[in-house]
Amino acid sequence: MTKVLSFDDAMQSVSGLTKKHLLLGNGFSISLKPDIFSYGALFDSADFSSKPHIKDLFKALKTQDFEIVIKHLQDAATVLDAYGRSDPALAKDFKEDAAAIKDALVKAIAKRHPDRPFDIKPEQYAACRTFLSRFDHMFTLNYDVLLYWTLMQSDVDKRTFRHDDGFRHPEEDPSVPWVSWQQGNAATVSYLHGALHLFDAGSEMTKYTWSKTDKPIVEQIRASLDEEKYPLFVAEGTSATKLERILHNAYLHKALRSFEGCQTSSAAIVIFGHSLADNDRHVLKCIAKGNSPYLLVSLYGDPSSEANKKIIHAANSLVEERGPAGGKKKALEVRFYAAASVKLWG
Repeated sequence: MTKVLSFDDAMQSVSGLTKKHLLLGNGFSISLKPDIFSYGALFDSADFSSKPHIKDLFKALKTQDFEIVIKHLQDAATVLDAYGRSDPALAKDFKEDAAAIKDALVKAIAKRHPDRPFDIKPEQYAACRTFLSRFDHMFTLNYDVLLYWTLMQSDVDKRTFRHDDGFRHPEEDPSVPWVSWQQGNAATVSYLHGALHLFDAGSEMTKYTWSKTDKPIVEQIRASLDEEKYPLFVAEGTSATKLERILHNAYLHKALRSFEGCQTSSAAIVIFGHSLADNDRHVLKCIAKGNSPYLLVSLYGDPSSEANKKIIHAANSLVEERGPAGGKKKALEVRFYAAASVKLWG
């Protein structure tokens, strides 16, 4: 029987370490708005009218998980290519359908996303900020702007904590309606798979903000999508294809290297709301190959559920991959905590 601690007890168990770093999965957003950010809700909002057969793919695969369907399409295209271009037109269709699903996903998130920060209650922000304030670095795999909004809501409490996503007003033209990413080591908040408010402008990475335009961020994002301008968004179906995308973008590459650099012997890694699925292997292997001695992983609901069994198995696999301690190398110990005990949004 897997032992499941409360969040406070789990954190107390690693209190001897000087650093605690956070990795957020989709459970962070679902715990606030399950009617918006669950796969089922996003699937119901997705517009596949230009390629109606795509819905049949979801049905055939018995899933509402966009990345699973994307993976199957990418795998099918790879298999066809391996057969000596036996049907290049069909392989092309598979790749185009995978791209269409990614576009539908980002549009569905933007469509269903809360319109403005004040759609979330001050006490919900305050509770979340209490949670976030316990960590030195924050990494998220989510595309929404809930983390960004929460960090900006400094007026809901008297809590002060350092957070920096590395974006600054461009010195050469401070009048432009965005901020741009400045490469450096100061960032403590990283969007490992991009986000709705991050855009790759080619020569620079930009971030939409309210302060530069007085126009709500979500409105800016929706307007950009209407113009077929898409945010930086890594939703490929496999870890390998995600990593390939990441390595071709300086911001994403730097963010992943930052997560890798946090795996030190003085740090505990805390995961909240992530399934530890294999399609995020490029992130999880940083933990296995690192030197952090403790990994805290959230479990939602019954520890013996099939979903939690998979999480427990994946976490224990990271322990095995790290291997025994030796020299300066630390062994990895995993501890599980109840997601509900966090009271993330109050």
